[in-house]
Amino acid sequence: MRPEESAREKIDELLSLAGWSVQDLERFNLKSSLGVAIREFPIESGYADYALFVDGKLVGLSEAKPEGMTLSGVAEQTERYSSIIPEKFHIKGENVRFLYESTGVETFFRDKKDPSPRSRRVFAFHRPETLKE
Repeated sequence: MRPEESAREKIDELLSLAGWSVQDLERFNLKSSLGVAIREFPIESGYADYALFVDGKLVGLSEAKPEGMTLSGVAEQTERYSSIIPEKFHIKGENVRFLYESTGVETFFRDKKDPSPRSRRVFAFHRPETLKE
């Protein structure tokens, strides 16, 4: 198993433990749970590793990286991806608000509505109800 695949298995488990229904793009159902995390979500320039939906609305993205990778350098990638989401998933013309980078061992989080948004280490993914707008 490649390191990034191992990270994704761990991230799937972390998301599930936080109450997210982790689903594949080909068979997703946004009504199956309050929080749905879709793997390999299409964006204009490729795929985001995870798109996080609460009540059917896209609220977050998460990028998966192999264990040992420095996540602070990945924040720019997640930020860029948040601005190139297909138009049909935008919420009131805004970009995605909640951004994560994770190795499955270490996870960083950023809320773009913070007055001074910056990535910070968190111990777990937030539960879907805490990201409900």
